[in-house]
Amino acid sequence: MKKFFSILAILFLISVSYAQAADYKMTGVVVLSRHNIRSPLVDKNSALAKPHNRFKWTSAPAELSLRGAEDETIMGQYFRRWLVSENLITENYFPKDGEVRFYANSRQRTIATAKFFSSGLFPVANVQVEHKFDSFDKIDPVFKPRLTLVNDKFIALADAQIKEKFADKIPTQSYRLIEKVTQKHFPAANLDVTFELGKEPAAHGTLKLANQAADALTLQYYEEDFGHKISFNDRQKIADAVTFYAQVLFTAPAVATNIAHPLLQVINDELSLDRKFTFLCGHDSNIASVLAALDVEDYSLPQTLERKTPIGVKFVIEKWRGADGVDYAKTKLIYASSEQLRNKTTLTLENPPMIYPIKFKGLSQNADGFYRLEDLQKRFQKAFDAYNDLPAGN
Repeated sequence: MKKFFSILAILFLISVSYAQAADYKMTGVVVLSRHNIRSPLVDKNSALAKPHNRFKWTSAPAELSLRGAEDETIMGQYFRRWLVSENLITENYFPKDGEVRFYANSRQRTIATAKFFSSGLFPVANVQVEHKFDSFDKIDPVFKPRLTLVNDKFIALADAQIKEKFADKIPTQSYRLIEKVTQKHFPAANLDVTFELGKEPAAHGTLKLANQAADALTLQYYEEDFGHKISFNDRQKIADAVTFYAQVLFTAPAVATNIAHPLLQVINDELSLDRKFTFLCGHDSNIASVLAALDVEDYSLPQTLERKTPIGVKFVIEKWRGADGVDYAKTKLIYASSEQLRNKTTLTLENPPMIYPIKFKGLSQNADGFYRLEDLQKRFQKAFDAYNDLPAGN
């Protein structure tokens, strides 16, 4: 009897999914991606790197690793299977002029990530990746989390917001674990962040140093074990230092609104076009600030070391046309779990990556989990208005 009702339940869910599919047609997808696995930012000769520099990286510091290239190609292949299943593209699709856009920050790891993703998504199309500078030491202003407005009032507001939001969330356990692994002592952490026009918010002391060490340890986990028998939960605690660093620097409301403004404009413009697919490739700072500026509900991602903006994560905005003629949107984060990254797991519709719905404070979804696209675009406009309302003068 239980088996009979289980079969009925499955048939019901299938019928509901088919009904929903008939009511909506996918018309486009906009993706903001973080680059995939890179080598650590710290040089191998750094004091922070010495306790765990036995591993020989396949790339120069801060560049995409060979494993990162493989994992990103696998993710591109998953997107191909998914978009073909939604009838947005066909297998071995050749995009027409203007149908797709690949735009990356002018860094080796972001350009390479976009190229490898495109080879998985459009394996025979030879898609070109747009980037502004040929020199990898220049950062595209669209992707650089730089402050475009700084004055005494802004600094006071940002500092107050950071302390209010994070003063009681300092990951002390993370810092103690990092000390144990790196054999380096970190003094008591603080929230010392400075702001300078045209530059990223700058961290100092333990907030900065622990992030550098945790970043290297986390990235090396994807490539090989770094020689310490600790649980996955403790590895997450180490990675929490990376997450905390990014959250402090880039997600206070005034700061996020300030630094995400250029990229929000690009995303909003893409949402207004008839383009089938847009891929924007940047960094964790980009995704953290964009989501904060759009005022999303708080979240903690499962099965990943970095629980906010893990390696290779994609903020995906799907555009749909309803049977009622209304344009809708679905928003989610798509990312490979830490084990999928580590094992180079093939991702398919039957064995997908992690998919986590993103919700916006104050916005209502319909019964099928869709936002009205118009409402989502109004949320972008609200972020633009907040930028224009940042305190002027000294």
